Amino acid sequence: MSARPNAAATAVSVAESADPCCAAPLPVLGRDVTVPLVTGGEVTYAALDYAASAPALQRVWDDVAAYAPYYGSVHRGAGYLSQLSTDLFENSRVTVAEFLDCRPGDQVVFTRSTTDSLNLLARVVPADCEVFVFETEHHASLLPWQDARVTYLNAPRTPAQAVETLERALADRDPYGPALVCVTGASNVTGELWPVKELAAAAHAHGARIVLDAAQLAPHHPVSVQELDVDWVAFSGHKLYAPFGSGVLAGRSDWLQEAEPYLAGGGASRKVARRADGGVDVEWHTTAARHEAGSPNVIGVYSIASACKALTEAGFDQLVAREQHLIDTVRAGLAEVPEVKVLSLFGDDAPRVGVISFVVEGWNSSHFAAALSAEYGIGVRDGLFCAHPLVRTLLGSEAQDPGECGAPEAAPGERSLNAIRVSFGAGTPDEHVERFVGAVKELVRDGAQWKYRTEDGRCVPDRG
Repeated sequence: MSARPNAAATAVSVAESADPCCAAPLPVLGRDVTVPLVTGGEVTYAALDYAASAPALQRVWDDVAAYAPYYGSVHRGAGYLSQLSTDLFENSRVTVAEFLDCRPGDQVVFTRSTTDSLNLLARVVPADCEVFVFETEHHASLLPWQDARVTYLNAPRTPAQAVETLERALADRDPYGPALVCVTGASNVTGELWPVKELAAAAHAHGARIVLDAAQLAPHHPVSVQELDVDWVAFSGHKLYAPFGSGVLAGRSDWLQEAEPYLAGGGASRKVARRADGGVDVEWHTTAARHEAGSPNVIGVYSIASACKALTEAGFDQLVAREQHLIDTVRAGLAEVPEVKVLSLFGDDAPRVGVISFVVEGWNSSHFAAALSAEYGIGVRDGLFCAHPLVRTLLGSEAQDPGECGAPEAAPGERSLNAIRVSFGAGTPDEHVERFVGAVKELVRDGAQWKYRTEDGRCVPDRG
C-alpha cells in the first residue's frame, strides 16, 4: 500500500516544472469519461463543479483499492485485519492533524461532512454561548446555531469591513460569557478569500473563539491552525478529492470533552453499568472517540488522509500558481462578454480560489447551465448554492424575495433568483476551462441550438 509510482511521478513533475502554470493537473478519476451531446456525438466531460464535489484523485482511489482487501472493524476487534484497520484509522488522524498544522492537544474528530462537523460544534458550545456569523456563509455554517444566541452580521464589501463589522459586534456583547465566531475561508459563491487571520485576532481580542469553515479553502490553499490562530477547522473529504462521505472537525478539545456526546452509542462510551435503581451509568471517552459513536467510516477517513498526503506532496505553491492561471483564463474570457456579470463581494482584485459565479443578461441561469451540459459536455452548477442570503445580496434582491435553488422559473409575480457557478481545481486541465469560455461566448452570441423545457423544477433538453 505504500508504493505509489503514479502519485510520486506527478509530484515530481509538478515540483520540477519551470512554469507552474504549465504543470500537468493531478490525475483524477473520470478525466477520460465521454458524455453524449444532445446535438449528436460525444465529448470528453468537463467537470467544472468542484465546489460541490471534486473528483477523486487517482492516488486516493489507488490507496483505497490497495487497502480494501484488508478492510476490518475498527477499535474493538482482536483479529489482524481489525488491528490493521485500527492503525490505519488512527494514523489517518495523525496525517490530518499534520495537514492542518494543529496545536499539541488539539483533537481531530471524524464526521460525515463539513455540515456534520459544524452541527457537532453547535451541539457542544456552552449553553450561554453567543455565536456571531456573517449572512454570507454557506448554510452549513449559517444554520447550525439555531439553539444558541445568534448575531447575524451583514455582508461586508471589503475584507477590512468584515473585520470592522465583527469588532463592533463583539464590542457590544457580554464580555463575561462565552462567544464563538463562525467564518468561511473561501466563499463557495465568489471564491473570494476571507481575512481569517485578522478575524481570528479580532475574536480573541474580545474573548471569543473562532471556527473556520475550510470546505472551499482546504482543497486550494494550505490551512494552518497555528498560523491562522483559529480554534477549530471544519472541512469535507468530498471537496478535497476524497470520496466516501467523511469530514473533519479539528481543534481545541475542552468544549468537546465537556459536552455530552454528539451521538450516544458504542465507541463513545468507555464504561456502562446498570444501577441498583434500574438505570444506567455511563462513562464517556474524553478522546475524539467521544463524538465518533458507531462503526467509523474507515474507508472515508483513509481517503481524506490519502488526499492530504497527495496535495502536500504535490506542493501547494505549485497548485496555487497553476490554479491562478486557470482563474485568470476564465475571468479574462468572461470579461470579453458584456452580457456576463461576475458576482463579487470584495471586487475584481480580491484574491480567490477557483470558484466563480455569474449571471448572463437575457438568460435564466438554469437554462444557460443546461445548455452548457447538453450541447458542450460541461458540468457547472446553477441556483443559489446553499448560500441564499449571499446570492440574493449579490443579485441586488431583497432578503425576503422568494427563490429556490435550481428553479429555472419563479411563480407568477415573483423574481427568478439564480446564478451560474463554475469551479475547478488541481485536477482541471486547461482544455476544460478553455472550452467553457468558448461555450459561453457561443451561447451568448448564437443562442442555444436546442429547445429546453422545465421538468421537476429544472431546465432540461426537450427531447419530445
